[in-house]
Parts: sequence; C-alpha cells; structure tokens
Amino acid sequence: MSSLSTRPLVLVALVLASLAAARPAAAATAFVTPPDNAAAPEAQNATAAQEDAPLPPAERRTFIAYFENDLFADADEHYTNAVKFTYISKDLDHYRNSSLPGWAVDILEAIPKLGNADDIHNVGFSLGQDIYTPEDTQATELQPQDRPYAGWLYFSVALHAKNATRLDTFELTGGMVGPSSLGEQSQNTVHEVRHIPTAKGWDNQLHDEPGAMASWLRTWRVDPDPLGRWGLEWDHLAHAGATLGNVLTFANAGGEVRLGHNLPHDFGTNMIRPGGASAPPAVPGDPWVRGETGWHLFLGADARAVGHNIFLDGNTWEGSPTKATRLPLVADVYTGAAYLWDRYKLTYTHCWRTDEYKGQHGGQFFGSLALSVSF
Repeated sequence: MSSLSTRPLVLVALVLASLAAARPAAAATAFVTPPDNAAAPEAQNATAAQEDAPLPPAERRTFIAYFENDLFADADEHYTNAVKFTYISKDLDHYRNSSLPGWAVDILEAIPKLGNADDIHNVGFSLGQDIYTPEDTQATELQPQDRPYAGWLYFSVALHAKNATRLDTFELTGGMVGPSSLGEQSQNTVHEVRHIPTAKGWDNQLHDEPGAMASWLRTWRVDPDPLGRWGLEWDHLAHAGATLGNVLTFANAGGEVRLGHNLPHDFGTNMIRPGGASAPPAVPGDPWVRGETGWHLFLGADARAVGHNIFLDGNTWEGSPTKATRLPLVADVYTGAAYLWDRYKLTYTHCWRTDEYKGQHGGQFFGSLALSVSF
C-alpha cells in the first residue's frame, strides 16, 4: 500500500507485564469464630495459585488482528493491503451453547462433521477489508490489460469443529465490492498521512456489487516430534478446501512444516483468505495454554484452481470499467516466524504469489502480520 522503501524484514518487539496482588485476610469479629492461623497461609497460597493458573483451553476465547501489505516487499500494486479482525468463541460442546439463533443451529447440526457430537466446537466472527490496484497507480486513464481497482468490505461467520488433530471450518461471508467498500478512502487517506503519492485511478474501480461466499476448509495436524537434544521439535500440517461465491470461487490444497521450541498444538499459520481463521488449541498440554514461551519457523504452500475472481473478472451482473484475463492456477509459497509468550502469539509471514492474470510480471511478494491474544 506504500511505495516507501522497506526491506522485507520485520522487527517485532512484544513487551508484557503482569502484576499480582494478594487480598488481606478478612478481619474476625466477636460473632465469628476466628480462622485457624496455621491454615490461613495455606488457604492464601492455594487461592493465589488458582488465580495465577492459566485458563483451560475450553474457557479461552481468541482475538486475532491481521495486517497484510505489499510495503513489506517495497511495492504498491495488485493485492496491496488488507486488514481483518477475528473473534473466536470459547470451546462449545454444541453450537446451541453459542449466541446463534435456533433455526441456524438446526441447519448447522445437519451438516456432516459440523454436527459431530464427539468434536469440540467454536464460533468465529470476522470483519475485514481488502484493496486491489493495478501496477501503475499514477495513471488516471483505464488500463485495459491490467487488473481493475477494487475494494472488498465484508463480515463473516465461521463455524469450527475440531479434535486434537483435525479442524473443519465452514464459513459464510457477505459484503460489498465497489465504492461502498471504502477502498479508495482507506488507501489514499493513509498515503496522505504518510506524505506519499495517492492512487490516481480509483474513478475506474469496479461498480458496487453485493458479495457472498461459502467456504469449507479441513486441516490435519500431526503431533510434534522431538528433534535432537536442543529442545527443538517439528510437525507438519495439510489442508484442503473450497470456496463458492460471486466474489471468489476456487478449490485449494496445501501444507506446512514447522520447526521450533514449544510448538503450539494449533492448526498452523493463517493469512487472510476464506476459511482461514484458525481455532484455538484443542489440547490441555499446549504450551500456549500453559503460558510458556516458544518460537518456531515455518514453510508452507497453498495451490488454488480458480473458477472465478471478481477482482480480475470484473463485476458479475454489469459491465466493468476494465478486467484482466485470469489464470486458472495460482499458488502461494510462504515462510516466516512466530513467537509465543504468555497469552500472545505474534506471527510474520512473507509470501510470494504466482501470476494471477496474463501480462502480470513475475508474481507478487507481500507480508502478513498477525497478533493473536487468548483470554
């Protein structure tokens, strides 16, 4: 989103502080038998230990803030900026324990796997915005062979069914493509604040169009294996899914390998994409649940067979100012690092995306920063 020179290296610092206070023992009165002085310290220690103990995974909620931008690759084009905020509920025995209406729960429990009584369930809510621009953001005229300007403002509800090694996610997304998505205002306001050139071609963006998608994604995880004597371990994950809608339609599959210390028992690295929000850990012994410090490096890939992409194909029901010739196969190859401390997980991902349309020059690099908080 910015053309300011930035090396593809992100320095992240996370400083946390925790304070604990013990309540004084209640004073005895003439009408109450004084407590046993010998037992009082033990009771106080037990109370303090209970207050300091981390929440079990079943009681943890998760908030995730995502920021993706091509400024991490010193560029300002194509998929240029995205933000997303996700809230994931605590573990639920059944979706009926959530705030969803009864008629919606009846439908969900009829879907295979999502209604499996042996699984743990979560409900997630997300709000996000994506911004796309052509390569030349200083031209005011139409660029027929390039991708059009487009914004996408959306809200989604994700339903997770999981056990220790498998996560199924079904997500419904609705929003607006076009001027009502506020893509122009978001991009150019930030450019003005940073005193860098604004994008000049937003008059040629896609028209307003309501968008809807249904996504399903399954992720498999293998328990971490120890590696050598330095406290290192590694694991690997695989995923497969599909998305159907007038915004995006594709089938995808991929995998990831992680290496580090105190690997979280979650379901891998997530970037902003349909069905991509991960549920919290499902294992009580997870280092993240125990509040331990950990770190890991990762390498992954995702391949997509694309049947429709409104950000390249143009508006669905009316002519678009411009459109690009979409390629049917697209892949992401990504690497990065994650750091865990207490209730927090900070992840930076550097991604290379192959060409999405004919005439694109060498794909695209962008960075993804995500902060997860468990509470």
